[in-house]
Amino acid sequence: MAELHDVMAYLIQNYPTTHELSNARLTKMVYLADWRQAISQGKQITSIQWYFDNFGPFVRDVETTAAFRNDLFSVDLGSNMYGQPKKSFSLRDPNYRPTLSVSEKAALDHIIEVTKRLYWNDFIKLVYSTHPIASSERYSYLDLVKKAAEYGGRDKIVA
Repeated sequence: MAELHDVMAYLIQNYPTTHELSNARLTKMVYLADWRQAISQGKQITSIQWYFDNFGPFVRDVETTAAFRNDLFSVDLGSNMYGQPKKSFSLRDPNYRPTLSVSEKAALDHIIEVTKRLYWNDFIKLVYSTHPIASSERYSYLDLVKKAAEYGGRDKIVA
């Protein structure tokens, strides 16, 4: 299992439009990568215990990790297109090399490829269409490995 800071760093380094990587989007990209890895490898990339609340799969782990690892990340405060506060992250050291396995990088690369052209509404539709969200009650924890087994084989991978 990878360290969350390595997953975050990899996404920040490889996402083509880093200004779009708000806390919410980055968190949901980690969720999508964990879901992808659960389907393809039978385990998550991170150790996050995902929770389905009003805002979909959302946890404070990404935000907390960025604050704790202020040697690696800087927190950027701004506004989104609706004028609401927006928190995003950037790497302090662009030469940092995350420690990730080949399959973890493949899952992250896939999520980057699938999401990089999606505007927020389409991105959120993708997140909400995943089996763990579509088949779970709000205000519950999501067992992605169990949901992946329930979902079926690798041929069903869509995100």
